[in-house]
Amino acid sequence: MKKFLVLMMLTLAMLAFASPVFAQPEAASGETVKWIVITSGFAMAIASSVCALAQGKAIAAACESLARNPGAAPAIRFALLLGLVLIESLGLYTLVIIFAKIPNA
Repeated sequence: MKKFLVLMMLTLAMLAFASPVFAQPEAASGETVKWIVITSGFAMAIASSVCALAQGKAIAAACESLARNPGAAPAIRFALLLGLVLIESLGLYTLVIIFAKIPNA
């Protein structure tokens, strides 16, 4: 219980220090748009690479579990497909956020 309380207090402190960032007015200069595009590209690259690693690990685990217990193939297949859909949603959410953030310039 003590670890949970410490974790909650640290989370609260981190959110309190991060809140002034959201209060800043949005700048529409060309320099800002350039940095938004560059960081969006990095964000998509990171999200795509994490998705690829997670999907590879999920498929490897599913293949291993099918080799150990072929009788459970339908349940394993369902869990694998559900996991792959949830993993892929990370990349799609990142793409949607990028298109919402980049201004029409």
